[in-house]
Amino acid sequence: MIGLDTNVLVRYIAQDDAKQSSIATKVIESQCSADQPGFIATVTLVELVWVVESCYGATRRDISAIVRQILESKQLLVQSAETVWKALYAFESGPADFADCLIERLAFAAGCSHTVTFDKAAVRAGMQLL
Repeated sequence: MIGLDTNVLVRYIAQDDAKQSSIATKVIESQCSADQPGFIATVTLVELVWVVESCYGATRRDISAIVRQILESKQLLVQSAETVWKALYAFESGPADFADCLIERLAFAAGCSHTVTFDKAAVRAGMQLL
């Protein structure tokens, strides 16, 4: 199994840099399989969402589709995939951003009774405002 950094995923998804996109595609499509998947850390997924939203103008629908494709891929293994699925459902059904949904769901999965924040927008992900 190999780990995949955010920039490799961005190049693979965006196909916007001929040289790097070609390399990323070759790595993912030839070195990642159901038996030896490429590993994606949750922080990598959060960075990916931030990049496609802020740099490429991805909509909530686009973000949902990208995360869903990654989670459904047999070639890729997402850290804490079950929790990421729950965060994706929360993201799709509410107004909170993906990172806040994931933070809240990861904390819950770790046994936290609730997550506190100073971020008023994060309340939309189920966090409690201080």
